[in-house]
Parts: sequence; structure tokens; C-alpha cells
Amino acid sequence: MQQLHSHLITTGAHSHCMDVTSWNVLFRHYSLGIFPQEAFLLFRHLRLHHVSPPLSFDSFTFSFLLKACANLQHREGGLQLHALTFKLGFEFHVYVHTVLLNVYAACGAFLEAKQVFDEMPVRNSVTWNVLITGLAKWGELHLACSLLDEMAMPIVVSWTTIIDGKTWMKQPKQALALFLTMFLDEGIKPTEITLLAIFPAISNLGALEICQLVHTYGEKMWVHRECIKGLWRNSCQEQKLGVSWTSVISAFAMHGMAKEALENFERMQKQILKECLKPNRITFLSVLNACSHGGLVEEGLKFFATMVNEYQMSPDVKHYGCLIDMLGRAGRLDEAEKMALEIPDDVVNVAIWRTLLGACSFHGNVEMGARLTRKILEMERKYGGDYVLLSNIFAGVGRFWDVERVRRLMDG
Repeated sequence: MQQLHSHLITTGAHSHCMDVTSWNVLFRHYSLGIFPQEAFLLFRHLRLHHVSPPLSFDSFTFSFLLKACANLQHREGGLQLHALTFKLGFEFHVYVHTVLLNVYAACGAFLEAKQVFDEMPVRNSVTWNVLITGLAKWGELHLACSLLDEMAMPIVVSWTTIIDGKTWMKQPKQALALFLTMFLDEGIKPTEITLLAIFPAISNLGALEICQLVHTYGEKMWVHRECIKGLWRNSCQEQKLGVSWTSVISAFAMHGMAKEALENFERMQKQILKECLKPNRITFLSVLNACSHGGLVEEGLKFFATMVNEYQMSPDVKHYGCLIDMLGRAGRLDEAEKMALEIPDDVVNVAIWRTLLGACSFHGNVEMGARLTRKILEMERKYGGDYVLLSNIFAGVGRFWDVERVRRLMDG
């Protein structure tokens, strides 16, 4: 996709011949990818340079830009887009305002989130769930429960979110009571995620009979039998299998729940003395990924050191990539570059340097960006996205002569 972007820039197609639907493909790619900040750079570029005819951005454009804001937890960007969408007539668009609500909820800005929610003339189930999830994530479970009570027809996602929140806020009795109300009183069938959320609460209460009932129900669902058995052993029998722990840690990491991922890793470590459990390379990769996306830099560095020094594991390129990404997201670019230079030659590849280059683009570090681009081009010249990132870095600090120089290099 970056190659397509660079081709459009070099051919001048960005200035006249593509409609907004085509550009939305790029907006979607960037907003959902590892460099969501590129969506904003593209948006700014198109507003400045697309002259014939002027682009009329639609609801999809702003939905993708707002998704990028949520992924970056960029409250100020959300405020600016909020004003722009209102100005352009999207104030009553349910999908745009649901994504806007998600931005504020992701940032913990609940005054703004509640204002958006209250002003929406039409709300769908996604709208309700976005606010409930945001409240539960930030520990506002009382408010989340109040919203659940207001919903005309709560769905399983709504219930599961609050059940999970109560479990991790050490309220196992309330979590179990909510689960039973959902299942027995409301007749809503739990999903695999619901079972994952309720098992720790059942375990903390020592409710073996309920655990066996839930386990039996789980085996009747379209769930992998070994996964359910692993979770059952995990929570009811306290036979903590390494594979089960790794699966749970990985699940939390993939959903951006860094705190929960680390809590489970620590629980796993406590079992090591009892049952000879040993985290594997995938376990540490999941933990590092959680630290990267959760902004937990010091914790990530500590776990990396534990992996290397205590467990004598040799990191591969994925472990190093998570570490570089984690430091880059936090703006600790010098540390990230120093670590990248220390990666063994038989492990390092161009993806490591591209990860760091993306961080330079986000933080506007021109000198390091230029240095890394030269290094990347020494390793691989065929990928046009590297030129695009460097061009964006120069454009972000107003060095437009250098932007033109990079484009001439692309043409050559």
C-alpha cells in the first residue's frame, strides 16, 4: 500500500485525478495499521494540494481519521476533527459520531464522550457498547452498569464488557451475579469471550459446581475443546498449563489490554515455583507486544531483560521489533536506535529499521529519519514507502526543498 501511495505522489495523481473513494482506501489502511499517524499526514497533504477538483471528504474519510485518533489516543486530534465534522454537516451522522465517541472514550475524556452521546438523535447498539466499553476500561463500572440498565435490548458484548471489568476490579461476586442474570434471567447466551471473562471470578470464589456447569456449556459450543479444557484447568483446577497462560496473555495483548496481560504473566510466574511452568518465546512476545501498545516502556524493558538473563532465551527479530516499536512510540528514539545497532547481524533485518523510521516520522526527527533512510536503502531499494516516510518527515517540519529532493530520488 505504501508503494501505491508513493506512486501516486510521484505521478502527480494526488493533485487531480483520484476521487475520495479511492483515497479512502489509503485512509483505511493507515488508520488500522501500525502507523495511524500517516492518515493525518495524507489528509493534510490532500487538503493543501488536491486542486482539480477540490476533494469533498465523506463520512468514511472522517471515520477512518477518527479511528486513527483512537488508536493513538490523540484527544486533541479528536477535538479538531469533531469541530470539522460539525462544520461539514456530519453532526447527525450516527456512524461518524460513534467513532468520535470511541476517540473520547479511548482517551478517558468522558465529559466530551457523554456530550456526544447525549446529543446523538439516533444511537445503535455499537454506540452504546462503545461508551460502556470505555467506561469499563477506565474503571467507571457504576456508570457502565447504569448505561446497561438504560439499554432497550442489551447484547452479549455489553454484558461481557462489564463482567470482565468487575472480574479485573476484584469484584468476583458481582461479576458472577451479572453473568447469571445475563444467562439465566435474560436468556442471553455467553460467547467464548464471556467464558474467558468469568472463569477467573469463579476461580476466586472457589465455586467448583458453577465452574463445572460453565465448562460443560462451553464444550457444547463451537469452541476448540482443548482451549476450553485449558481454561477450565486454569481456573477451576488451578493446573496452570503454559500453553493456556500464553493463550490468555496473547488474547489480552491483541485487544490492547496491557494491564491485564501483565497481570496474567505475573500470575503465571507465581506458579513456576509450584509446577515447573516456564514461559516460552511466544509468551514473552505477547507480553512485549502488550507493553508496546500500552505505553509500558519500563515494564517492557524489564521483561525483555528477564527473558534474556533469567530464562536464557535468545530474542528473535519479532522480540526486537516489539522493543523498538515500544521505545519509538514513547519518543525514546536514541535508545531505540542504540538497541537496533546492537541487534546481531544474523537477526536484524530491514523491518527493524522501518519500524524506527515510522517512529521518526511520527515524532518529526528529521536527522535520524534521513540517516535511517540511507541505511534502509543500502539494504533494499525497491520499496517506495521509505521515500514516502522521509518525504513526510521533511514536510512536517516545513523543509519542502528536501521534499522535492526526495521525490526526484523516487523518480530516479
